[in-house]
Amino acid sequence: MLDAIAQHAGVDLSDMDAGEARAIAEERGLDIDKDASKGRVIEEFFDRFVEPKLVEPVFITDHPVEVSPLAKRNPDNPELTERFEPFIVTWEMANGFSELNDPIDQEQRFRKQAEQRASGDEEAHMMDEDFVRALEYGMPPAGGLGIGVDRLVMLLTNSASIRDVLLFPHMRPRD
Repeated sequence: MLDAIAQHAGVDLSDMDAGEARAIAEERGLDIDKDASKGRVIEEFFDRFVEPKLVEPVFITDHPVEVSPLAKRNPDNPELTERFEPFIVTWEMANGFSELNDPIDQEQRFRKQAEQRASGDEEAHMMDEDFVRALEYGMPPAGGLGIGVDRLVMLLTNSASIRDVLLFPHMRPRD
């Protein structure tokens, strides 16, 4: 992800701390919360400057920990995770990652996410103590991949809106 930002936005955020990254984001016109973490700043840069340029099929890897609460940390850089998203024609087609199976790390991330949710971040996860307890019993290494079939149908039918491909009639406009 950081390489894509460097390529498409012309800024290398990898060696910056959160304050430096927020300052650069503000210079570039991004609306960043004054307490935003470096991971959130990276995500905003990606959404604004990179995602609209991902026309050719590409895998975006190494997402920040702050925006990947269920993914294992990258052993070479603990600020990033073992996560990937394939993009085609600027659309995220799937999300995949090595699932975090460390109960201590998972609990810390859930607590941080719960704080962010309480501060108004609607996308942040809630605390899931049952899941953490299950991890404490021992979860083997696992991975996940979620393919958005609706997004794949959008791609195949050249539909600009996800509402055009939804199968459930009550979700579609009547006209």
